[in-house]
Amino acid sequence: QVQLVESGGGLVQAGGSLRLSCAASGSIFSFNAMGWYRQAPGKQRELVATISSGGDITNYADSVKGRFTISRDHAKTTVYLQMNSLKPEDTAVYYCNAENLSTWDDPREYDYWGQGTQVTVSS
Repeated sequence: QVQLVESGGGLVQAGGSLRLSCAASGSIFSFNAMGWYRQAPGKQRELVATISSGGDITNYADSVKGRFTISRDHAKTTVYLQMNSLKPEDTAVYYCNAENLSTWDDPREYDYWGQGTQVTVSS
């Protein structure tokens, strides 16, 4: 069974930094991309950043470009989100996602989500 476990959220002052981690476990065969999404109270979940399975293609929301960096540890199937120059509007629950993931046990592809980690930026 595939699990995505996030860590690294917390409370930080505006202008500060946080690093989120998402560790994927299970008999993972392949996936298209991994990424981070966020959902603020009363708002829809939105894309923050994604990284391809090869680690060579990244995509960022305009609101975080130049401040956030997504990266992967290929050996451990772990994805990171380095968040710098944080703003109060970055406050949200951040969710890790694995897109079109298949396992050695089941070739069908599914999207998987982590449980979310809270990021709160105070002004």
